[in-house]
Amino acid sequence: MDLIRSMLVAVSGLSANYAMAETTNYPLTLDNCGKQISFSAAPNGTVTIGQSATETLYALGVGDQVLATSVWFTPILAQFSELNASIERIADNDPSFESVVNKRPELVAVQYEWHVGETGSVGTREQFDDLGIATYIMPADCDTKDNTTGGDGMRTAPFSPDHVYKGIAELAEIFNVQPAGEALIESLESREADAVATAAQLDLPDDLSAVFWFSSPDNGVAPFVAGQLGAPGYMMQSLGIHNVIESDEEWPTVDWETIARANPDVIVIAHMDRRRYPADDVDAKRAFLESDPVTSEMQAVQNGHIIEMDAHAMSATMRTIFGLETLSDALSRMTFER
Repeated sequence: MDLIRSMLVAVSGLSANYAMAETTNYPLTLDNCGKQISFSAAPNGTVTIGQSATETLYALGVGDQVLATSVWFTPILAQFSELNASIERIADNDPSFESVVNKRPELVAVQYEWHVGETGSVGTREQFDDLGIATYIMPADCDTKDNTTGGDGMRTAPFSPDHVYKGIAELAEIFNVQPAGEALIESLESREADAVATAAQLDLPDDLSAVFWFSSPDNGVAPFVAGQLGAPGYMMQSLGIHNVIESDEEWPTVDWETIARANPDVIVIAHMDRRRYPADDVDAKRAFLESDPVTSEMQAVQNGHIIEMDAHAMSATMRTIFGLETLSDALSRMTFER
């Protein structure tokens, strides 16, 4: 529990790191994921590629500037449901380059660099530059991360909510809504500290272990599980839990036999609306864990220590703080025998 208490001290008073000027002095120039971007005024019209970018803009109160959205994993946060219903969704997953530029945005706000980057599945930043469209990638996906390795990328250092808060602060500055940015960061920091404090009061084993399962390409094949340096790694580190997956990849594939040998105390499974893979369905995950001859023998399965978590909270987003709350709350209702 000493680690949790240290984390509690660390997350207190962080908001001073994000003190912002009251108003933006344009022209504004920022370094964003290795690229310098400039704004002569607040953007007039934005297309989002990624749910995190969408929800951040909504939370900053600039949803009226969002022309269209794309790339969705879970339902919109309840407080934004009415707003979101009024905005066009051009794709559930990856939009086409043409569908984005046809909305004539002045800014494209992006969650994942692999959507808009050197080999972007939607387009490159240069392609958007050629049309006079600025691009902003959420720093949580590029700070302390190498996205040139392919797939979901490789973390070069542990994820921290500071990267999420940085994105909030910079978007607030771009849109000249700094008070909204400061209020949002302070709210998230408070919830983060409360979740860590709750876990600090629990009598958890010092060697408590877990695995986070996002999805699988097919039933029974090696699943996508959380590496040690991403958002789930941050949650586990914050609450004093050992991640049985030691890879630095964001979402490595690890066979079930290896996971079963590690025999984690807790399995956290992603709940999402997306149906790209069969195991996107949380009920399919549970059915597999309980019926497969290998996974059904794991102590987490036999003890019912399976936690459902919003899939988007497992990504490096402001929902990661909500995931931390989910994990802390679920652990408070479990008992562990050694």
